[in-house]
Amino acid sequence: MKLSVLDKNNKVKEEIEINDAIFSIEPRSDIMSRVVHWQLSKRQQGTHATKSRSFVSGSTKKIVKQKGSGGARHGSKRGAQFRGGGIIFGPVPHSHGYSLPKKVRALGLRMALSAKALSGNLTILESFEMDNAKTKEALKRFSNLGTHSALFIDGESVNPGLSLAVSNVIGMDALPQIGANVYDILRKEKLVISVAGIRALEERLK
Repeated sequence: MKLSVLDKNNKVKEEIEINDAIFSIEPRSDIMSRVVHWQLSKRQQGTHATKSRSFVSGSTKKIVKQKGSGGARHGSKRGAQFRGGGIIFGPVPHSHGYSLPKKVRALGLRMALSAKALSGNLTILESFEMDNAKTKEALKRFSNLGTHSALFIDGESVNPGLSLAVSNVIGMDALPQIGANVYDILRKEKLVISVAGIRALEERLK
């Protein structure tokens, strides 16, 4: 597949060949959904917890005599049946993450990139070099995208000017190629990648 490369004035500078095995495969929603679910599960803190009867405050003294009261044989006020007592089988801190094969994760990323390329929502820039790191400058330069929902992917590191310029813009994010992931790509309307980012992704996913 050939795509146009834009310079900093949004003019077509050249056309480059991109890898069809990464940017032109048929997207499958089930594969991408698996990867997104895996990503979001790893993000969950898993710090929710309740107090069992061993953690709540209260005396451990036997409430009434074992026999003769005509009531149940309670041993402590910390029981779950009493107000302020412990919770039975409540949530405990744990990790929600699980393993997903590397091949599935890589395939999901290829499909997410292909989905943007095949839908016409992929733009390639020569570089993200900016005259000054101003939000106004970034909005002016990227106004041709026709949206305020965009993800910018650079090479090994994000251009500092771009990072500063879009940090205050809601809906715009910038990542290095190593941080490119299915969730962030799919939740943005447009995907903008530098030539360095394209080549780094091709090397990473070959």
